[in-house]
Amino acid sequence: MFFKYSLTVGFFILFWNLGQSQDTFTSEEALEQYKLITNEMSKSFPEDEFKTYRRTSFSESQLETYLSQHFKRLDLLSYIAGNYTFKLDAYLHSGNWFNLIGFPKESNASYKAFFEHYKQYEALLSQQEKADYVEMITFANSIMAANFEKMNLFKRAEAQHKIGMKFADTLKNIYHPSSINNYALFLYHGKRELDSALFYFKKALRIAQTSYPNHTLNGSIRDNIADIYRDKQNFIQARALYFKNFNFFQQTKNEKLKDLDYPRLISAGAQLIEMDIKLNHIEEAANSFKRLDEIYNTSEHSENILPESKIEFLTVKQLLLKKQNRAEEAYNTLQQLYRFSDSLNNIAAIQDKRWRDELNVITLDRVALNFEIEQIQKANKIKNQKLQFWIMCLILTVVIIVLLYLYKRRKQRMLNAFNKQLLTEQKLENASLKLEQLNHNIKAKERDLSDFAINLTQNYEWIKSLSDQLNAYKNGNVSEKPELLKNLEVELQNKINYDKRTKVFFERLDTLNNGFYNTLTTKFPSLTKNEIRLCSLIRLKISSRNIATLQNITLASLNTSRYRLRKKLNLPDDINLDDYILSL
Repeated sequence: MFFKYSLTVGFFILFWNLGQSQDTFTSEEALEQYKLITNEMSKSFPEDEFKTYRRTSFSESQLETYLSQHFKRLDLLSYIAGNYTFKLDAYLHSGNWFNLIGFPKESNASYKAFFEHYKQYEALLSQQEKADYVEMITFANSIMAANFEKMNLFKRAEAQHKIGMKFADTLKNIYHPSSINNYALFLYHGKRELDSALFYFKKALRIAQTSYPNHTLNGSIRDNIADIYRDKQNFIQARALYFKNFNFFQQTKNEKLKDLDYPRLISAGAQLIEMDIKLNHIEEAANSFKRLDEIYNTSEHSENILPESKIEFLTVKQLLLKKQNRAEEAYNTLQQLYRFSDSLNNIAAIQDKRWRDELNVITLDRVALNFEIEQIQKANKIKNQKLQFWIMCLILTVVIIVLLYLYKRRKQRMLNAFNKQLLTEQKLENASLKLEQLNHNIKAKERDLSDFAINLTQNYEWIKSLSDQLNAYKNGNVSEKPELLKNLEVELQNKINYDKRTKVFFERLDTLNNGFYNTLTTKFPSLTKNEIRLCSLIRLKISSRNIATLQNITLASLNTSRYRLRKKLNLPDDINLDDYILSL
């Protein structure tokens, strides 16, 4: 009872202490604060607007505020219980946002948190929720690999690409060839393994053309293959693919934008013109540029043209003008290209430095705060561990005492049982010895009774002989009677002397041969006393006639006794009785 009570009290104190060490910040409060911060951030930069994902959209003060709020939201996620899809979407949004503004390390940290939580919550998600995350899992794997590549962590990038391909292979949709294309891009740009990259690009294109012939992914893969042909100086094959892509992107709408993909369209046209210039196909280059210029300068397309597309357009325009010997126009276009490129580079450098500096400051603040929190948590943890240690010591002490008590009690019970068993065995042994002694005495009495019976028989025979002599005396002549009477007296005197001498002799014989008697009775317990004495007399090598005289029996009676003795000794006919007794 005391042991059970101690355990109950110990575990109650342990769990109460663990509960006290937890932060008092509840899940509901964390979720409410997360939503308040999100609403505040969305006032200036809504999550569904394009500007939120461009560095140039933020002023210095806006940047500081937005980053600080973003990190606060990430910290709050660990306190929110349940809300699985909410937390997964938050980590995905963070990874996407960091990726688009150019912070690969922070982007991968958010994606890693997403994958860890997805693995933890996967069993709790419905089939529809799992299906909704398929696209983002594929995208996250691809972006993580690209981020590792940007950080020059090529082994980790390759491993991440292979994880993405393995996952996409199970889906059997557009993400399957897309993941292979991404891995080929890594081999092409990251490792410069052109042949390996070309192999995977062609594999991805076969799958895409067979299963998704009208998807814009086909154009992207063809563009990548053409780039490898260009790097290998195979301009004719490269030009054929760029030409196909230029026509393809003029007819095929982007699956998400539901409109033409103008950056890719302009890039395909510029690459086609560049190949025609390299092949000295000036007329074809001019015709293609005319089509490209119409697309570029149409007012309805201008808002969809990115700075990178403008650079590609001006670059190929300058090359074509130069090839057409229109030097002044080519020079002016080149100056325009330089001014625009310098402007973009300066803006990008300033923005990058501003973002990096702000991110470093906020990161340092978070590190300092986390360090302070960690120190407090360590101190609380040490206190908790000390309390837990003493509680466990108390519980262990009680357990040891109880175990020792049980051990000693069991040992005493075993000792008592052993002593009881030993006493019982001793009683059984004494009873066995008494029974054995009783049996021995009974057998001895039986032998004495047998000897007594034999003596009675012998005495009866002697008395009968004596009676016969008396009758002869009565019926005899007067002259014979003195002789008969003398013989009778001699017979009587011999009998008296024989009994005395025989008794003394056999008493000495029994004393001297006590060890031999024990051997005989042990081996042959059925022997009578006279038979044992007969064995002793044979052992003394006394002749049969003298043995008959000592036993006051005839020689024929002795032979009968020897025959009975052989049977009791179980002697075969070929073994001499005297030799056997001498060998004992």
